[in-house]
Amino acid sequence: MFFIKRYYLVFLLTIFNSTGVYAIERQVLSLAQAESMALSIDPGTKRFQSLAKSLQEKSVADGQLPDPKLRFGLMNFPVDTFNRDQEPMTQIQLGVQQMFPRGDSLHIKAQRSLVDARAHQYRSQNREWMLKKQVRQSWLELYYWLRAEELVKENRKLFEQLVEVTQFYYGSGRRNQQDVIRAQLELSRLDDKLIDIKTRQEKAGAELAVLVGRQADAISLPAELPVLAEDFDIIDLQDRLDVHPKMLVARSQVEVGQQNVALAREAYKPGWMLGVNYGLRDGQNPNGSDRADFFSVGVTVDVPLFKEKRQDRRLKASQHKLGASKQMQDQRYLELRQMLDKQYAEWKRLHERHLFYQATLIPQAEQNSEASLSAYQNDRTDFPALMRARITELDTHLKAIRINVNRVKAQARVLYISGEQ
Repeated sequence: MFFIKRYYLVFLLTIFNSTGVYAIERQVLSLAQAESMALSIDPGTKRFQSLAKSLQEKSVADGQLPDPKLRFGLMNFPVDTFNRDQEPMTQIQLGVQQMFPRGDSLHIKAQRSLVDARAHQYRSQNREWMLKKQVRQSWLELYYWLRAEELVKENRKLFEQLVEVTQFYYGSGRRNQQDVIRAQLELSRLDDKLIDIKTRQEKAGAELAVLVGRQADAISLPAELPVLAEDFDIIDLQDRLDVHPKMLVARSQVEVGQQNVALAREAYKPGWMLGVNYGLRDGQNPNGSDRADFFSVGVTVDVPLFKEKRQDRRLKASQHKLGASKQMQDQRYLELRQMLDKQYAEWKRLHERHLFYQATLIPQAEQNSEASLSAYQNDRTDFPALMRARITELDTHLKAIRINVNRVKAQARVLYISGEQ
């Protein structure tokens, strides 16, 4: 009976694993795939694109004349009989009125909406660039903790061997018990480090999972770091700041300000309205002829006579706002220039440290560790020196990975500022 239950349990676990109910297949997610997935589900870029389309449609409407107004009226009806043919001035009036705004204000409003639409397109582009940068930062952070876990697990095997070596030497009387305890202590510290690494790894995985729309447990990364850029030319990067989406948005705001100033100048011009009326009359004249219908044409002109408190003030307000937009454009350039110089300097130093670690520190740490192990086995050094050498080698490798990851992170930030994607 026990054998049957056990066989049944194994069968159920096999079915669950094959159908994916309890087993989650971890798929390798490259950086390019992560970027594409994040862009496909990001609502921010879609929102700016929708706003741009909305303003493009609005610009067409802004360039059109106002809707004409139809007029219907009953004129001069006698209140004693309400008879249409009793009085000669009684009439039914039908009319239409068309308003013509001041100067070229319709064209200016249409152009202003188009400029606003372009600004939202630039915001959408900037959102895409920022999202790529954010995905790269999260992807690279997860990459570091995955590689750190692998490295610590590999070194844990070496520390297990050291425990066995110290136990052997202690059993043969060549070493004291303190070496065994110290080796076991360092092994336990590695276990604690693995717990901390796993915690940080899960946090980084959760951040990336939110961006790409995938479960954190289903994310696995390739073993190699992606190559984002081989080298940078700082002069070329600085020249590209003018076409950064943030600069284009600021430039669009200046154009909007210029359109507002032009619109304020159009307010000094008169607006006018054309009206056409047709009056229907019934009845006859004293000579027996039918009463003629009336046709009227009128023009209404809006004349800006008192400009000091209205048009002048609005013009000055629009000019001051234009000045503020230009100052914001200059400020935006200085901010981008400061960010570029800072990130470029960070990338440059990290690149130098990465090369130094690969060429010098890592080989030296490995040689020191091997030499310490050989000296310990031949009773030429003590166990604390051996442990320091092993821990130094592990820390050097971890530091090298961290520097390399931070170098690529700095690359991603420089690429965002320069516009190279």
